[in-house]
Amino acid sequence: MTQVTHVDAKEVVVIKNTSWSRSLAGQFLAFQLVVVAIVLIAVAAVSVAQSTSEFREVRGLRMIAVAENMASTPIVRDRYSDPFADEFLAPEVDRAVALSGASLAEILGPDGTVRASSDPARIGAQTDLGPSRADEGRAWFGDAEVDGMHSLIGQVPILSSDGDVLAVASVSEGYPSLWQSLAGAGERLVVYLGLGALLGMAASWLLSRRIKRHTRGLEVAEIAGLADHREALLHSIREGVVAVNPDGVITVLNDSAQDLLGIGADAVGRRADEVGLEQAVVDFLLSQANNPNGNGADENDVVIATRSRVLALNRRAANSQGRRIGTVTTMRDSTELAALQAQLSSHRSVTDTLRAQTHEFANQLHTISGLVQLGEFDAVHELVGTLTRRRAEINDAVTQRVSDPAVAALLIAKTSLAGESGVTLTLDEDSRLRALPPALATDVITVLGNLIDNAVDASVGSASARVTVRIEDTDGLLIAVTDSGPGVPLALRESVFARGVTSKPDGAGGPAEKRGIGLALVRLVTAQHGGHAQIGDAPGGGASFVVRLPASALATGALGAPRA
Repeated sequence: MTQVTHVDAKEVVVIKNTSWSRSLAGQFLAFQLVVVAIVLIAVAAVSVAQSTSEFREVRGLRMIAVAENMASTPIVRDRYSDPFADEFLAPEVDRAVALSGASLAEILGPDGTVRASSDPARIGAQTDLGPSRADEGRAWFGDAEVDGMHSLIGQVPILSSDGDVLAVASVSEGYPSLWQSLAGAGERLVVYLGLGALLGMAASWLLSRRIKRHTRGLEVAEIAGLADHREALLHSIREGVVAVNPDGVITVLNDSAQDLLGIGADAVGRRADEVGLEQAVVDFLLSQANNPNGNGADENDVVIATRSRVLALNRRAANSQGRRIGTVTTMRDSTELAALQAQLSSHRSVTDTLRAQTHEFANQLHTISGLVQLGEFDAVHELVGTLTRRRAEINDAVTQRVSDPAVAALLIAKTSLAGESGVTLTLDEDSRLRALPPALATDVITVLGNLIDNAVDASVGSASARVTVRIEDTDGLLIAVTDSGPGVPLALRESVFARGVTSKPDGAGGPAEKRGIGLALVRLVTAQHGGHAQIGDAPGGGASFVVRLPASALATGALGAPRA
């Protein structure tokens, strides 16, 4: 058995040759031939019906005319009741048959007895007049059985001077056979039927070839098998798969994608911007679909943060026979990976803080060492006291308002780190925070740390270079961080929480590909606790980031009020 391998869209399909009788093209050809045969039979049936109807109308009137002519013949009127009527009237009935082309001509008595006939064997036979009205004095034509033959009969009464029915002149002709009816319809009908059959067979053969070409030579069972394998593959893999055609309509959506995007299977067949997806995901899916030239570059592992997940998306253009048919996007849930990244960022922040403090302490020790060498012991005493008081002021400013040790340590560390960058970090005097459950404290550190880092980076180089932090737990949890930077444009205030979006200038905060994830984590963590994050303008210029968590987030595991 021959095997042909066809490669398309990075898939290999093995096509097996099957017998023509079992192939899709062969079955379609056979079906089309059956249809053509049915049409031909229907045309023939209509033609026969029309021919029969015309025969009945035309020949029926002809039969009555011949019967009237025979009934009006004087010898018939004089000899119809003669005992030897069959001999005297034989020439007349034979003449009627010869002139009309009828099958049978007869003279019947009022009771239906045959008195004279073109068929001598019927003389004396009894004929049932049936529905005939001739015995009532009216001419009539219709159908009847004559010697077992379906015939058309025309009957005319022979009336006396008083109007009584004396006899009946009857002329009949058998209906033509099926082949006679078809032949009677004209030779052109046979020609047309033959041409129709030939054209139908040719069209069926061409159409079957076209179907075979467009189905890549696959037969019905093979197409069904491919469809089953496709469904099993799409709905069993853990990665989400979304296919979008050039019109932006979702054509494929597997189970994992439904779960990751929070939409149902009814999204298939609808545009991506009509199924309730977040705008960042919609923009990503339609970025190539909206490009009429289809020249958009594929994207690998683009991170998009929705309100509940962090997704890593990979997009590829889909082509068939050199024509772009859409895009295929795969996605993975990177929420846990983003959480690990946040923890690593926190550790890196602590490392940077320790490095800054080490640098600061080294400078202070060098100063003290120099003063000792100069013998300026009073200056040493004054410097150490100043440094102690400054450190104590920073610690007291934080710990008097923030009772959670992890959050307080973060604020103290960030104060030193901001100072190294020339930015003043202050805690608002109205701030109050009780001790938090360990899990919540970790999330608060993630949110607060990213907001402070973002604010410090934005404030570097500004006129006042100041960052203010406000934390309240009176009604839920409020975290507000304002900076003195350039602010966030209105057009970016929603998308800044999505993937890779940042308001920082180039070079700020590290390489561009590694920025933009901090605010995405802020929104993700906030949404997981049922809260929300928003961006506004700071009173003195710059940006204000506000995160609010509901009271239910603080209800579990609260350890007490803040220290005085």
